[in-house]
Amino acid sequence: MSRIIAGAAGGSPLTAVPGSLTRPTTDRVKEALFSRLDAFNVIAGARVLDLYAGSGSLGVESGSRGAQTVDLVESDGKASAVCQRNADLVNGVLGRKAVTVHRSKVEPFLDRAPETAEWDLVFMDPPYPLEEVALNAALQKLAPHLSAAAVVVVERSSRSPEPQWPDALARFAEKKYGETRLWYAEPNVPDAIDEGDVPAAAEDAER
Repeated sequence: MSRIIAGAAGGSPLTAVPGSLTRPTTDRVKEALFSRLDAFNVIAGARVLDLYAGSGSLGVESGSRGAQTVDLVESDGKASAVCQRNADLVNGVLGRKAVTVHRSKVEPFLDRAPETAEWDLVFMDPPYPLEEVALNAALQKLAPHLSAAAVVVVERSSRSPEPQWPDALARFAEKKYGETRLWYAEPNVPDAIDEGDVPAAAEDAER
């Protein structure tokens, strides 16, 4: 059973989506991912967006760890209902509505987002069968809604090609965990991120 690893709701079990509709991030990969994000110092106070949310485990983990707001975007009815249960769990522990569930496909959600909508941390864990062209289109629509120091994490099969990043995004790291590969990207804005800011500093530390 998957659980929230750390933070205010740490140790709480998460509701899973029944059947094989979704491919949840394993606890091993999730622990490695959030360890890295903690090193980047991008979770506390962040505006988080969890696209193709499935059970919402990545988004609610962020909420438990101190994100300011979390938006879970999931189009399937059963999965979005599970997202809501997991959101209610974290919101109840926090005593406020930090996590909001949106039943929507990803591209229409981004199309409807106000021009002023901006996120600091974005998770994209699409179903493996999703065609690369659809993922690339979502990345294009996402790019204008990222803060200057945002981090985007894309989770794909280790056999999938690297996403085709739009000009506004640049990959700064990637890591393989068995059948899973995580890609990390940031806004490609020259001089927009100070030298000491987290993603670049964390990458330098790994060299």
